[in-house]
Amino acid sequence: MTDEPGGPEGPDGADSSEEELPSGEVSPLDATEMSLLLRSIGLDQAEIDDARAHRHLELLAIEHLVLPEPAEHDLAELSEATGLAPALIAQLWRSLGFVEPRPGDRIFTDVDIDMLRTIGQLIDTGAIDDQLTIQMARVIGSSLSRVASALIDAVDPSEPSPSGRGRGGDDFAAISPVLLPTLLQVMDFVWRRHVQVEARARISRESAGADPDHRVVGFADLVGFTALSQQVTAHELASVVDRFEAIAYETVSRLGGRVVKMIGDEVMFSVIDERAAAEIALTLSETYRDDDELSDVRVGMAAGPVLQREADLFGPVVNRASRIVNIAFPGTVVASGEIRDALADDAAFSWKPIGQRNLKDIGKVPLFVLKRDAEPTRDRSSREEAQARRSERRELRIAEIAARRKDRRGHDEAELP
Repeated sequence: MTDEPGGPEGPDGADSSEEELPSGEVSPLDATEMSLLLRSIGLDQAEIDDARAHRHLELLAIEHLVLPEPAEHDLAELSEATGLAPALIAQLWRSLGFVEPRPGDRIFTDVDIDMLRTIGQLIDTGAIDDQLTIQMARVIGSSLSRVASALIDAVDPSEPSPSGRGRGGDDFAAISPVLLPTLLQVMDFVWRRHVQVEARARISRESAGADPDHRVVGFADLVGFTALSQQVTAHELASVVDRFEAIAYETVSRLGGRVVKMIGDEVMFSVIDERAAAEIALTLSETYRDDDELSDVRVGMAAGPVLQREADLFGPVVNRASRIVNIAFPGTVVASGEIRDALADDAAFSWKPIGQRNLKDIGKVPLFVLKRDAEPTRDRSSREEAQARRSERRELRIAEIAARRKDRRGHDEAELP
């Protein structure tokens, strides 16, 4: 034992604790240090070696490093320690997205007790009530579940890293002690920024006397996704979905809107201003049209008062926009009459009426195709030629991906003993 700060010593007698870099950051752990760290939190060497042999050491490291405290308490003990009723604790746990705890299941840690005790004290002050607590738990659970899923999906040793080399499980596991605290800091920073943006937007709307519930809601649907999903591998399909989402988030955010949610091959977005909505819709249509790996999208939009709950939107406007996108042709933007009326005097856009269309469960609604005023009209033959060129480029791209995977598999097999 030593009074000096630091961790255990490695086999050569050198201190294998976290090495301080000039910037104050922490260096990744090597294999020996990682084994020592995992053994210090209760894992035996055989389990560590087995995880390395089966190429999931990174997942083992994440599993135990994110929740190092032992799960020793059941629901009754948690209720006694926090003062919260077992039924409320179980409802909170479900709302966060976890499996409901059963009596006797020892799944709670000391950290869980501290968190729930703090929530109970806040409820006791009257600042929040049970229903608001449950509502916020649903939002937090849903959002962080997506973050966790995205992180685990990213840990795939068979996929190439940005440098073109395979991601070794040991490599990812080695940086986990540094990566996980960094992610917590990033999430805290991003959350604070989003709170600021939401508060500023609400202040601006109320100062301008605008209806705080008014939104333009749009849906952009990727054409041919079902057929494509039958033709490519799961990895290739995931690449298509990733690119579709990346373009959607970048475009909508850059032009002042918000991605409400992704629904498979469809993105739902919202924005306060009709002009910004038109720009978003047209830019999405143009960007997907010009992309080598993706097909066209059809876009539908409607505007009016909406109900916002837990970061999602509800109401007749949402339903109308969802129905409109289903009747739009590939590569077109179709909007309802209120959007056309709001932009009727804007010379940047042109409108083509397509008559009243019968929308399911809604009735007849006058609809308009939105275009840029300077957008040239392309005849059918030119559109077909452009589509053929895109299909050819996409097939070449898929072939390149397949060739790289084949080369990588050959490289991995050559490295095996």
